[in-house]
Amino acid sequence: MKLQWLGTAGVAVEANDQLFLIDPYLSSHSQALSGQKLHPEDIAQAGQIFITHGHFDHLYDIPEIMSQGTASVYCSEIAASTLLREGVNRRRINAVAADAYSVDCGGYRAQAFFSRHIKFDIPLIARALLRVGTKYRGLVKIVKAYPQGQVLSWRFTINGYTMHHFGSGGSTPEELSRLAAYPLDLLLVPLQGHTHICDIAWEYVRVLQPRLVIPIHHDNFYPPVSEAVDISPFVQKVRQNCPGTEVRLMSVNEKITL
Repeated sequence: MKLQWLGTAGVAVEANDQLFLIDPYLSSHSQALSGQKLHPEDIAQAGQIFITHGHFDHLYDIPEIMSQGTASVYCSEIAASTLLREGVNRRRINAVAADAYSVDCGGYRAQAFFSRHIKFDIPLIARALLRVGTKYRGLVKIVKAYPQGQVLSWRFTINGYTMHHFGSGGSTPEELSRLAAYPLDLLLVPLQGHTHICDIAWEYVRVLQPRLVIPIHHDNFYPPVSEAVDISPFVQKVRQNCPGTEVRLMSVNEKITL
């Protein structure tokens, strides 16, 4: 199995001669430090696309990716409505309306769980507004065009290997405790959206106890709205307090074999 981080919460997974995508967002701002060089046509051969929620940095490129391939998409009902508005064929959209929704994709199984978006804290909002300045109106327009909808997290089982992907860090203790009832090999955890995000992400690791954790969504993907997150406190905390969990840091578009 091969995994590639696409920047933001985007991930591409190759397994059993299949390619599937999670939250693939490639249209990072021209000033983004991540320097995304991939285009929708580079990943359009995917068979399935899984979406955690409807914000633009998770959904924006899906119509273009799907227009150049045959992928089906799995997402919330609100995200499905956005995709329909953007011209995606209704027959290729699978709206997830129930918690613990499950789909067998042949070489792997995907399961969606209801989750929550992180609540932006006041210091983070204030910093963002100072950076954005007069460009605020443009930001409001794109945010309104891509409503959040129900947030999902996705668990994938591939040849007995289990990975779980979160697109935002707002999970409740009850949700994490329920997910912790099942062994987890790989956790993909986002570190964006809160001043204390390193502590929030650590809680995911503490509860879920994965064998491997890969931090995602910490890159400065859309300046001046976003900012790069210093994730070193998170990495240090995991290594000091959870010796059974390996932390793997990836660069944008890096591909690793699991």
